[in-house]
This record gives sequence, structure tokens and C-alpha cells, in this order.
Amino acid sequence: MPPDTSASDPAARHQGWGTLRRFLPYLWPAGQPGLKLRIVLAITMVAASLGVQFALPYWLKWAIDAMNITGPRVATLALLWVLAYSAGRFGGVVFDNLRNIAFERVGQEATRQLAEAVFERLHRLSLRFHLARRTGEVTKVIDRGTKSIDVMLYFMLFNILPTVVLLAGIAVIFFRNFGWPLLAGTALAVIAYIWATRTITEWRTHLREKMNRLDGQAMARAVDSLLNYETVKYFAAEPRELERYGQATRAYADAAVRSENSLGLLNIAQALVINLLMAGALALTVKGWAEGRYTAGQLVFVQTFLTQLFRPLDMLGMVYRTIRQGLIDMAAMFALIDTEVEVQDAPGAPALVVRQPSVVFDNVVFGYEPDRTILTGLSFEVPAGAQVAIVGPSGAGKSTIGRLLFRFYDPWSGRILIDGQDIRTVSQASLRAALGIVPQDSVLFNESIGYNIAYGRDHAGPAEVEAAAKGAALMGLIERLPQGFDTEVGERGLKLSGGEKQRVAIARTLVKNPPILLLDEATSALDTRTEQDILATLHAIASGRTSISIAHRLSTVADADRIFVLNEGRLAEQGNHAELLRQGGLYAGMWARQAEGEGLKEAAE
Repeated sequence: MPPDTSASDPAARHQGWGTLRRFLPYLWPAGQPGLKLRIVLAITMVAASLGVQFALPYWLKWAIDAMNITGPRVATLALLWVLAYSAGRFGGVVFDNLRNIAFERVGQEATRQLAEAVFERLHRLSLRFHLARRTGEVTKVIDRGTKSIDVMLYFMLFNILPTVVLLAGIAVIFFRNFGWPLLAGTALAVIAYIWATRTITEWRTHLREKMNRLDGQAMARAVDSLLNYETVKYFAAEPRELERYGQATRAYADAAVRSENSLGLLNIAQALVINLLMAGALALTVKGWAEGRYTAGQLVFVQTFLTQLFRPLDMLGMVYRTIRQGLIDMAAMFALIDTEVEVQDAPGAPALVVRQPSVVFDNVVFGYEPDRTILTGLSFEVPAGAQVAIVGPSGAGKSTIGRLLFRFYDPWSGRILIDGQDIRTVSQASLRAALGIVPQDSVLFNESIGYNIAYGRDHAGPAEVEAAAKGAALMGLIERLPQGFDTEVGERGLKLSGGEKQRVAIARTLVKNPPILLLDEATSALDTRTEQDILATLHAIASGRTSISIAHRLSTVADADRIFVLNEGRLAEQGNHAELLRQGGLYAGMWARQAEGEGLKEAAE
């Protein structure tokens, strides 16, 4: 079974350089010269912005020093320096925004590619994985992980790198103009700032992880409840669901309060370090001015440089938290990508070629868990063009046959053959292209009726959709609807009745036009009248195909060419309806009980 990890799970925490190394290729996307050019342009804008930041304090210092000297020429010079300072500030804004414009496509492309990769991977993962995971939690992991990569790219290129260059440049400038004392004080303050930020942020990370876990839990409960809207209504369980959701949201709110309060503590610690540095640096400059070693302009010179240094340093805590959280979120998403695909195509697997659509189960052994075997050496053959039925008591393994046939799982041992070809040796895409299914619960997309019918085959045209609707006896309904084929069916098709959803599923299968048809208890949830109508339609579309009907109600498959009776994962009996009744075995007993039950029901009516 695939590992169940999440962003808040200790196993999903970023593994330091491992996650970072996996992220770094997005900083220089291979095979995409257009994006690389954009990155070069963005870095050029960063360099220009840094150049302006280094020049601004000099221009302001020279302007102030010039103001201490009288004379028209000096006044003109001071004015020019002031104008240069103003133009430089405007230029810095221009360079920063041009940088963002050039880089935006890079971040969006990285996010898009990663999101598509995760989406594609999720569809490749086994049914076991999707049955074990909550949809809300998975979507949260994907949402956080894909969004984090754009933020990570931005901060690493346009915050961390420029901050390092700015620190190095200011260190050199301070040393050359003021000597060791100011350089040492600045270095000590930066080290103290980084230490305080890292220490408090590590503590906040644990709070943040708990908050994310509770957020995912609340989302999962909300999605689960809304997907089961009808069940909630059936049992008048709205207060129960509200309380259950409220527990999750209250726990999340408490965790969010603690997280935000810790942020306040971090901001106070950062402000203390920054303002102590500012006070010490300005006091040192004033002392030098009083001693005649510095000019008034040098006070502004120091203050301007420190302000420019404080701006990225002030963001350092947020950047560190964002990168740390981004690594956690990306690690959780990479864990999804790395989840082992349980059912894979064999290397170089050819396409399934169906000339005679026969189906054979050859001594198949399978179970969903190692300690619980469902099928124990099941063997049967469905000849090409035959209409067979599979029946048996609950838990006999009937529905498991359909899942194995579609290769949602692979059997532990034995073989499943279609037209003499082991389905494990052919590509899954070609296998599923040869199979059609009308399930017991026909779940539809929240799209139009036409979209759901056309879903049976890619690029199906309007004429094919209309022909399929006619074949499924669906045109009467569509003609009564004001929007016809454009009518929205609602979430999971809830705007349609059970019989109407089944007809849409039948039409979808007709569009696909597969040589092998699986009817998985396709009428068990319908009333008797609707069932008879649907059965007539199913018999019509099964003609000329190999069809396998998995049924609980025996009366729906009494006319099958052959009936396989399963019991405890084995083939207990086989034959047509009359032969099985004469045998007086399991099938005959089931028939008698169902006939008695239906007789009592008719009498009651």
C-alpha cells in the first residue's frame, strides 16, 4: 500500500538539501531558451537595482555636504545630487518591476509544469491509493506545493541573492569609510538577527505544521460531508456534521492564534536587533562628527545604507519562514510524485489487439490485503460474443472481477487473458480502450449531458453523441429539457434520477463502442419499472459484443448464455438458468429465496 504522508507528517518534512536540489533545476529550466532569456533579463534588472542602491547613499551624502558650503555653483551641484537621488529611487522601482515582468512567465511555467506532473501522477496511481487518501487532503497538498515553487523561485533569485551581494558591498563600504568598529557592529547585529530569526522560526515551524494538518483535516471533513450531502439529509445529521466540522475549525483557529502570536514575538526580537544597530551606528558617526573626523553627510550616508540593509533583513524572517514552509510543502508534493505506481505497463508493452473478444480467468488468486484473500484460484472462460453473468452471495468477489479486468489491480497469481493475451503484458491504455462499463453507481462530471456522453471517446462528434443518446433511449428526456444536450447534470449527476444517470452511462459506453462490455450491477439501485426499461436497453447494446453482467438480482440475468456462480472466491457452479435450477445447488437456493422475497413484495403492493 502506498505511504500515507502529508505536509504535517514528520516523514514529509523536507530533507534539507535533498528537496532543495530537486527544486534547483527550476531556476534554469532545461530545453527552454525563452525562459532562460527571461531569467537573464531579470538578473540584469537585479544588478541594475543593486547598482542604484549602492549609489543612492553617496548622492544624498554629497548633496548634504554641498549644502554646508555657500555659493551658487555649490547650490546647483547640491540640486543635481538631489535630482539624481530622486531619479535613482524611481529607477530602483522601475528595475524591480521590470524584473518582475520578465520573471513572471518563468514562475508561472514552473508552477504549471509541476501541477501537470502531479496531476498526471495522481491519475497513474492505483485505486488502492485513492481509496486510502482523502480528496481534500490531497488537493491541499497539491495546492500548497505548486504555489510554493513560484514563491521559492522569486525569493531565492530576488531576495536571498541580492541580500548577500548587498551585505558584502556594505561591509566593504563601511570598512573603507569608517574602519573596523562599524563593520564589526554591523556584522554582529546581522549574526544576532539571523540567529534570533532562525531560532524562533524553528519553533514557529512546528506550530505551522500543526496548523496545516488541522487545516487539511477541516478541508477533508468539509469535502467529505458535501460529497455525501444526500446521506447527511437522509439521517438529519446536519448538526452532527456541523459539530464535526466545527471541532476541526476550532482546533485550527487555536493553532492559528498561537502561530500568529509567535510571529509577533519574532517581529519584536528582529526590531530590537535592528534598532540597537541603528542607534550604535548613528552614535558612532555623531561622535566622529563631533571630533571633526566625519561630515554631516556621513550621518545620512550611514543611515541610508542601514535603511537599505534593514529592508531585506526585515524580510529575512518572512523569507526564511516561506522557504522553510515551501520546502515542507514541496516535500509533501514530491512524496506524491514519488509514490510507487502499483500497476505499471511492462517495458515496451504492445497494444492489445482484439479480434475475438474472449475473456479468460486462469487460476486467479487475489486479495486487497495480504491477510484477506478474495479470489482463491478462480477460473472461467467467456467465449467471444457470449453474454454471460456472474452471480453469487455478497463478498464472493463479483465486483473484484471487474477491477481486475480493468487492471486497477494485478492478481497475486494466475492470469487474465483477452483474446489469448495476458493483460499484464499489454498497455493499460489499449486494454481499457477495449472495455466498456456501466457501473452500479454512475457518477457523472458536473458538466452538461452532452459532455458526459461524449466522454466515452475523445473527439466524439455531435452526431455520434446524438446517436448514442438514441441508442440509450435518452432522447425523450433531452428533448423535454430546455437546454437539451447543454443541460448541466450537477455535482456527481445529482440533478438526474437514477435511471437517467444510468442511461447517460449507457450512452457514454455506446460512444466508446468497445468489443467487451461489463455491466456491474447496473440496475440494482433502480425501481422495477425503470429496471426493465434499462435492461431492454442493455440487452440491445450487448448484442454483437462480449458482455459480462455482474448481478445480485438473478431475474435480471436469467436469459444469459451462461451463468457463473461464485462462492468464497471460487467458481462453485456454471450453466444456463435452467441447468442451474435442475442442479438444485447454490444458484437454485438463491433463486428460490429471491423469488419468495419478490412474491412477498408483490403481495404487499
